[in-house]
Amino acid sequence: MERTLILIKPDGVQRGLIGEIIKRLEARGLKIIGAKFMKVDQKLAETHYQEHVGKPFYPGLLRYICSSPVMAMVWEGRNAVAVVRQTMGKTNPSEAAPGTIRHDFALYPERNLTHSSDKPERGEEEVSLWFKPEELVEWDRNTDDWIYSL
Repeated sequence: MERTLILIKPDGVQRGLIGEIIKRLEARGLKIIGAKFMKVDQKLAETHYQEHVGKPFYPGLLRYICSSPVMAMVWEGRNAVAVVRQTMGKTNPSEAAPGTIRHDFALYPERNLTHSSDKPERGEEEVSLWFKPEELVEWDRNTDDWIYSL
């Protein structure tokens, strides 16, 4: 099974959308295996967003992600990265498809509610950055046969 990191960013937390976002991911058939409500420190933010160092929006991005708590989660499922990205919608909410989280609840790319890993390898890297192995819970879900098997 593939794993992916999902962050409900400060705007999603402040707007009370944690439950709605979790509900949509569970409804898709994904399984949560780790979650923590946390304040992001500067070091974690800099490591997570290192690919954006030097870009004009980088300082504001760090201020934003550290400004308020986030809900960090690890989700698992077949093709989890692609399924999550489809559920979230395009990074720019004005380009996101109707029915996606970003289309339904966001207006601007700078406040697009969530982060999700963009490819399976990155998902593994991000999960390792945000979670210790003992913070992830392996468990059998009774509905998996109804979701994945014929």
